[in-house]
Amino acid sequence: MDLHINSRLVIPAKELKWRFSKSSGPGGQSVNKTDSRVELVFDIKRSSVFGPFHKQRLLERLQNRCVNGCLNIVASEERSQYQNRQLAIARLTNLLQEGLKPPPKARKTTKPTRTSQKRRVTAKKHRGALKQIRQSKPSADD
Repeated sequence: MDLHINSRLVIPAKELKWRFSKSSGPGGQSVNKTDSRVELVFDIKRSSVFGPFHKQRLLERLQNRCVNGCLNIVASEERSQYQNRQLAIARLTNLLQEGLKPPPKARKTTKPTRTSQKRRVTAKKHRGALKQIRQSKPSADD
């Protein structure tokens, strides 16, 4: 089954590698019999779907999740293998969609306005005056 990332990107099923193993957690009597844990491996470097620019962007954005250019996704929350496969596909789709988004625009640095500078200085002077009042010691005449 091919994986549709968006309207123009479709990853062929042959580029997805599936591994199944026994899952820990709930399952009743069948917990040690079925391979319900799913591991989905997608090799970004060898993918024919993405061009070099998109591969580079994905590898940079997903570098914490990749091992040797391969993106590993594990799903073992559900009891059935089918549901875990659906979870893994959804996670891969979301990760690739987020990874392909262009980076946010850099914030343009601005100077503080004259009013905000005055407000800051006034607040500092007020705070200093408060501390000055607290420091004054009572005189001997009191």
